[in-house]
Amino acid sequence: MSRVPLADAPVSPTGDAGAGVNQPGAALEDKHRALRRLLDGIPSLIVAYSGGVDSAFLAHIASDVLGSRVLCVTADSPSYPDRHRRMARDLAERFGFHHEIIHTAELERPEYRANPANRCYYCKHELYSHLTGIARERGIAVIADGSNADDRGDYRPGRQAAREFGVRSPLDDVGLTKEEIRELSRRAGLPTWDEPASACLSSRIPYFSEVTDEKLRTIERAEEILRDLGFRICRVRHHDTIARIELGRDEMPRALEAEMAATIDRELRALGYQHVVVDLRGYRLGSLNDALRLRPV
Repeated sequence: MSRVPLADAPVSPTGDAGAGVNQPGAALEDKHRALRRLLDGIPSLIVAYSGGVDSAFLAHIASDVLGSRVLCVTADSPSYPDRHRRMARDLAERFGFHHEIIHTAELERPEYRANPANRCYYCKHELYSHLTGIARERGIAVIADGSNADDRGDYRPGRQAAREFGVRSPLDDVGLTKEEIRELSRRAGLPTWDEPASACLSSRIPYFSEVTDEKLRTIERAEEILRDLGFRICRVRHHDTIARIELGRDEMPRALEAEMAATIDRELRALGYQHVVVDLRGYRLGSLNDALRLRPV
């Protein structure tokens, strides 16, 4: 696997030239080189690889630096959308990652199903328990995730589990932000560079409302319907009989057109929802956190 040289003209995830990272080109290249040096000092590595923007970039550059000493592991569970599973597998095949899919069982944990504010802790605890076992059996030195510098100020209880298991975050270690990772991914030819932010399906269920397989499948199908209708950034927040749809702001006018609104309403009602509403504030990362008093984790 050959190293892809850095190029000029950063762009934003929407494709606007010059609207990408705020860092000067030299500073971004410095971080890129620092990441390669950091990875080069690791004897062997497991990457927790979901196929999203961050973990895909980490898997790519780690595979470039360490070759066969990297194992990219995707956790398959009811909360992991089938679309993301296909993306992770296809990207691994295209770029030659050493890739394995394992099955995790967080939905069997009562603490996870109860859906407390720190639900993600139990999910990541389940994942890192499996990855730690693989590392021990195969003599792999380090486990890494795709956390980046922007995650430091966010509420992410999964990071507590990462600390408990000694999981490293190389992208965060060298100070790479989400926008910088997108730009480096674009330069490397990774199709994930402009993928919308992603999260597990359980994040669509309000805290303290039980997570069930039935709810997860309904949410997944509802979001598939919206994507099939051409919506790129979408979340279906599951409030029992109510589907609260969050869309990218530039996509909202189309959803409110009479014919499209009727189609969305009909298709989601067919899944069992009694009411289908569009959140006029649009998509917001972690909007279900609004009702909680949270501090960064």
